[in-house]
Amino acid sequence: MTAKSWAPIAVSAAVGVQVGLALVATRYAVNESGPATLAMFRYAIGAACLLPVMAHLRMPMRFAWRDALPIAVFGILQFGILIVLINYGLAHITAARAALLFASFPLMTMIIAAMLGREKLTLLKTAGVLLTILGVGITLGEKLFDATGAADSWVGEGAVLLAAFCGALCSVLFKPYLQRYPTLSIGAYSMLASVAFLIFLAMWEGAFTGWSGYSATGWFAVIFIGLSSGIGYFGWLWALRHAPPTQVTVFLGLSPITAGIIGALLLAEPLTWPLIAGMAVVLAGLWLALRPGKAMAPPA
Repeated sequence: MTAKSWAPIAVSAAVGVQVGLALVATRYAVNESGPATLAMFRYAIGAACLLPVMAHLRMPMRFAWRDALPIAVFGILQFGILIVLINYGLAHITAARAALLFASFPLMTMIIAAMLGREKLTLLKTAGVLLTILGVGITLGEKLFDATGAADSWVGEGAVLLAAFCGALCSVLFKPYLQRYPTLSIGAYSMLASVAFLIFLAMWEGAFTGWSGYSATGWFAVIFIGLSSGIGYFGWLWALRHAPPTQVTVFLGLSPITAGIIGALLLAEPLTWPLIAGMAVVLAGLWLALRPGKAMAPPA
């Protein structure tokens, strides 16, 4: 591979680590506010990071009328609804488990891209999908026979899986717009659209009336989440512009490892054997899905 082809891979890997770190910080901060309030602050800070760079580069935020609405909708879906779902899930499950469930993002991307004709679903990719599903099953398997598990944890897990689906759909549908417009412009515009949407949800949570505010450590976590998200999602969109969606999203497999290690160190979250085994199987499936192979024959 040339240095040019390695660049999207390196950026995608860095974003995978950033997602894991942000999940751990979110797990800490979400208990001090509602999911929508935290998401609003996250992307208000993220957009505030990108706008000065755009002003310095004199990069306008101009889109054709037929493209402005879809980009805003995808921004609300990926930067608004997705993060609210993750924040809600993290209020009920550990950061490591949420990161592992969110690692189904690449397989969802692969299937959606194949269904829309954007990528070919090869035999190796199919095997990788099956391994990834098995990995998710292993990490949830310890709870299938656990009658003492909290009922709302299943709701949290469902929210994280739905968030992964939202992200996978946007990763595929964003691609044409990333070919037409600068990545920085799309990133800032999408975040601003999501903040406008999240303000209403935060008002419903009482963020501007009865909310008492974050602690000092909570604000530190929120600022870290916002700053890292602004940089991380710009890198995410840039990688999507220069590489296939499946190749970019596959590196989210790094987020369970990051969240598991950091969550154990900082939040005293348990690293159970089923969780570790699930991580290994998910990563093996994602690695297999990245390998080149012959396209599957279309069904008769």
